[in-house]
Amino acid sequence: MRAVVMEARGGPEVLKLKEVETPTPGPKEVLLRVKAAGLNHLDIWVRKGVASPKLPLPHVLGADAAGVVEAVGPGVTAFKPGDEVVVNPGISCGLCERCLKGEDNLCPRYEILGEHRWGSYAEGLVVPEANLLPKPQGLSFVEAAAIPLTFLTAWQMVVDKLQVSPGEDVLVMAAGSGVSVAAIQIAKLFGARVIATVGSEEKLRKALELGADEGVNYTHPDWFKEVRRLTGGKGADKVVDHTGALYFEGVIKATANGGRIAIAGASSGYEGTLPFAHVFFRQLSILGSTMASKSRLFPILRHVEAGRLRPVVGQVLPLEAAAEGHRLLEERRVFGKVVLEVA
Repeated sequence: MRAVVMEARGGPEVLKLKEVETPTPGPKEVLLRVKAAGLNHLDIWVRKGVASPKLPLPHVLGADAAGVVEAVGPGVTAFKPGDEVVVNPGISCGLCERCLKGEDNLCPRYEILGEHRWGSYAEGLVVPEANLLPKPQGLSFVEAAAIPLTFLTAWQMVVDKLQVSPGEDVLVMAAGSGVSVAAIQIAKLFGARVIATVGSEEKLRKALELGADEGVNYTHPDWFKEVRRLTGGKGADKVVDHTGALYFEGVIKATANGGRIAIAGASSGYEGTLPFAHVFFRQLSILGSTMASKSRLFPILRHVEAGRLRPVVGQVLPLEAAAEGHRLLEERRVFGKVVLEVA
């Protein structure tokens, strides 16, 4: 089969289209004929060696996939060849206390597809049966592949960690990213007023079309003051953030007394300044977040099928253009997801 293989750490040029052996499904596993693969900033961090630096090479990136079941291994009962499916990218043991409590993304053996094992930048992909869901009707493979990782991440941040409720002011940082386009929609679904930060007028327009109520340009030095102005001086009750060190002090200052901040990444750097007085005196809560329980993809897909949530695809490229997709993400030239059409 064809696959985009990462043979070294470095820039996008390390991604090469190669012929590799098609994997064989084992017990309780399914071989998927990948039709579309979504790109994520996680792929960039793995490529650069920031995430999983000891990962053995060569490696195939890609957490998100949608496609058709090609073959099933022994013991598979829920799917058969020909079924159209979406891949849930979080893989866990399914047996430990965390998994059995529905906290599988805290499993000691937790893995993310494309980071810890070969991923979806390929014509074939083997995953556990437990990591497949039927593709929503009326959704293309490209649209389906734009959902899993970012919507799972946003769902845990907005619903599980921040516990957003009607009438709250929710600040969503970097509104054009895959996580943020999902977070805007989920926060609105739960009745919040959304303030989105953007880096351009074009992205502001798209964020407002997606449902954001207000927009702030975070390239301005005092952008957090505008957030406070829009909230009557109070600040945002809840914050969805993955922007990292460059903006973190502003995020703290933009948050209301007693507010909550959920962090799921650090795209501008991992070591920032934390003004402790703001945290303890104003009683802020800073919550780390990675992915979500596999169970959360079920309600997400129901909302998608009902039209209450929708994937946002900013660019579609062929499999062999994966390196260009990485450049688009790194240069922030896309609003929403970059998706590879595979077969």
